[in-house]
This record gives sequence, structure tokens and C-alpha cells, in this order.
Amino acid sequence: MPRPRRCRTVCRMPAFDMFSPQGADAEESVILTVDEYEIIRLIDLEKLTHEECAKQMGVSRTTVTECCESAHKKIADCIVNGKALTIQGGDYKVCEYAESCFCRNRREENGSFNCWRRSCRHEGGGEGKTNGSGCACDAGHEG
Repeated sequence: MPRPRRCRTVCRMPAFDMFSPQGADAEESVILTVDEYEIIRLIDLEKLTHEECAKQMGVSRTTVTECCESAHKKIADCIVNGKALTIQGGDYKVCEYAESCFCRNRREENGSFNCWRRSCRHEGGGEGKTNGSGCACDAGHEG
């Protein structure tokens, strides 16, 4: 039996959730999950290391590396083959301090970032109060 998937922490939702090539009839669309988007934002834009990104998102470094490789492949497929890119879904929870903190300069307390308790949006799950583990969905994964 595989381990349950953990909700990944994202600091903010993407401002734009769909991209398509101009002048091309993009019939095919590629789905980039919100957690993959966050990994791209943190590693490629904010220049965090995979280890720093993993700590911020509350997952292992190997998970970040696998998701980053998947996201890069999806983005390359869209650019090279003229496909639309849609950002949606995934296992994630939004930082409750997202509006006042971009999480890059957060304080650390006891070895963990101070905003790991937030609501979860999981495919098939809902958004709302946390279940005590930091996750509000009923997906059966760890918060």
C-alpha cells in the first residue's frame, strides 16, 4: 500500500491560470497542478534550492525534485508543441498568511516555518477548517 500523499503548502494562488500560444489553434491543453506551479515559482523565480523549497512546502526534497522535473516537462511540451497550459488541481493547502507574507522571509520556529497551518484544497475535497493536522480535506493524506 503506498504512503498517503501529503498536502503541499503554497503561499499564494497563481494570478493567471491559463496560457495559450498566440496565433495558434491550441487544441490540446496541458494541466500544471497548483503545487507544481508553486515549485516552479520557488525554484526558478525565487531561486530557492530544492531543499529550501521542500522545507517551505512541507514535503521531501525528492518529492520537490520529481515535481519540478514533471513541471519542466509540461512547460516545455507547451512551448515546443504549441499547447495551452492550464494551472489547476493538485494536493495543496494555501498559507493562511499569504496576503501579508510571501513566505520567502518568514521566521523559523523550532526548525519549521511558522505558517504551516492552513486550509487544504484537494481534488475531491473541500476548503474549510482544518482537521487538526493542518488539512481540511477528506483525502486520507497527512496534513
